[in-house]
This record gives sequence, C-alpha cells and structure tokens, in this order.
Amino acid sequence: MANLTGVLRRDGAVVRYRDLAGGRRPVVFTHGAGMDHRMFDVPARVLHQAGHRVVTWDLRGHGESTLDAGSRFTATAAFDDLVSLLDHLGLERPVLVGHSLGGNLSQAFVRRLPDRAHGLVVVDATWNAGPLGTAERFLLGLAAPSLALVPASRLPGLMARASAVTPEGIAESEATFARIPKRVFLDVWRATVSLIAPEPGYRTPVPLGLVRGEHDRTGNIATAMPRWAAAEAVAEHVIPDAGHNVTLDAADATAAVIRDLVDRWEAEA
Repeated sequence: MANLTGVLRRDGAVVRYRDLAGGRRPVVFTHGAGMDHRMFDVPARVLHQAGHRVVTWDLRGHGESTLDAGSRFTATAAFDDLVSLLDHLGLERPVLVGHSLGGNLSQAFVRRLPDRAHGLVVVDATWNAGPLGTAERFLLGLAAPSLALVPASRLPGLMARASAVTPEGIAESEATFARIPKRVFLDVWRATVSLIAPEPGYRTPVPLGLVRGEHDRTGNIATAMPRWAAAEAVAEHVIPDAGHNVTLDAADATAAVIRDLVDRWEAEA
C-alpha cells in the first residue's frame, strides 16, 4: 500500500491519512497503541479491491502523524481526531474497524455518536462497557506503572513478544513499537485504559463484529470478548495461530473475516 498522502492539521498534532476511492460502503481502519496504519495493509487492500472506499490513518504521535512539541497523547484528543477525520472526508456512516486502542476508540465513537456509523468491527480490544472484576481493575491500574519500569531499549521487544506469535509478526511489531518514544507510549497506554467505562445493560446500537487472535494474552481480551459476544448474541471470530497483533500474524484470515462482516452488513442494509 502507498504511504499516507492526506494531511489534517489538528490542535497539537498533524494527522496523516490515506483515502482510497470506492463506490461501496466506506470502511475506516484505526490501528492499535504503538502500531501504525500498515498493520491493516492487507485488510485495507482486500476491502478496496472489493469496491469499498477505504480510509486508513495514523493516530497522533504514531507512524507518519506527529505530536507538536509539548503536546501529550490523550484519549480525548484521539477521539476528536477520529471525528474530525470523518468530518473532513465527508464520510457518512462508515464501518469502523479498530484494533486494540483503535477498537476502544471506535467503541467510544459508536457509543457517543451511534447515528454516524453503519457497523463496528472490534479486533483484539477489550469491551469498553463490559463489567470488570476486582482483579481486572487492579491489573488495569497496574499496567502503566509496570511498563514505566521497563528500560526504553527493552520495551519494543517486550511488547512485540507479548503482541505477536509468528516470527514475522514479532519482527514487524518490534520495529513499529521502536518508532514511538517511551513517554508517548506510556501516555497512549493510559489513554487506552481511560476509555474503559463499564455500563451495565449497554448494547452496541449498530451491527457488531468481534475478532481476536487465538493466542491473544493481552489484558483481559481473551476472557472479556467471549462474554461480550454472548451478551450481544454475536459470533466471536477467533483467528487460529495468531496473537494480539492478529493482522500481522494472520493477515489473510483476518482480512477474510472483516470482508465477510462488512459485505453481509451492506447486503442487509
């Protein structure tokens, strides 16, 4: 896929994006913490070849998007960036596909602005609105302080081995994690945690797809996503032989699941 060609100037940041024309339902891909748009290269290509308008972008402080000097990464700013990007491109009710932090942001978007999305595909992200046990709350609060103790030189490798299971996925993850400064990554991690807001009885108001790698051991995703699927009576699509960065470990299988979901929702609309 080509590099990002679009530029959106935001308060405290410059956001870069790519907008691939297509006559079918728009699909917006949002990557996870510490990664960048390239993790969705294969699914984006598959959806575009199927005729969809496809948008990928880099969150502020990631990949080709930048943070201004003195600016910090926050969930509020990232959320506003997503809203502004859709406004800027004039996208009407796209399908939102988000991985990890991107999945948390996409959930927050649908929760706050349900009329602006046609569907939601959450890839290896926890359930924002789901219940949290005492242990889960404790571990969420402990995550950022624990990562802060890891030397910057070791953090990319540690995160890569926790995020992928194939040699190729680990190598690509480590190279991408290494591009983001530790202080920014810690802010990003805190932002991810801040998006988790349990709300008993909440149900996603648009079509929902849940996808995760079979060997995802990040946070509580492996236990929360099955509970979420059961609560909303939707299928959980578990990709074999893949970890948290499922699009790097098993790109073709993940792309096929996402395309099937998007095509089915379009046909049912």
